[in-house]
Amino acid sequence: MMSTNGETGMRDWTDKATRERLEKDVAAVKSDIAALTDQITEALNTFANSTSKQARRGYRQARESVDSAVDDMSDRGSAMMEAAQDAYGSIEETLEDAITQRPLATVGLALGIGFLIGVAWRR
Repeated sequence: MMSTNGETGMRDWTDKATRERLEKDVAAVKSDIAALTDQITEALNTFANSTSKQARRGYRQARESVDSAVDDMSDRGSAMMEAAQDAYGSIEETLEDAITQRPLATVGLALGIGFLIGVAWRR
């Protein structure tokens, strides 16, 4: 059987309608893909900014901890130095007092220590 012009026209119209519908569907899919791409890009940018902020915050906290530890050690070192200087001053004062109170005993002690060192060196 041969198709008539009416049937051919109907088929062309149906093909045209189908093609237009498919083009609209493809355009909608493209639009959806573009919207998803924008959403993914925005989510990745937000994640990158958040990660960057967390890294900076972690670095800042670590730096503050190190600075605090260095300051604490410096304070402890200064306190120990002051304690050593006080002890040296105390020993010095004690020796001066002993020399002042017993000058002959101090000279005798110095001579005895010198003699022992001399004997030890001779051997």
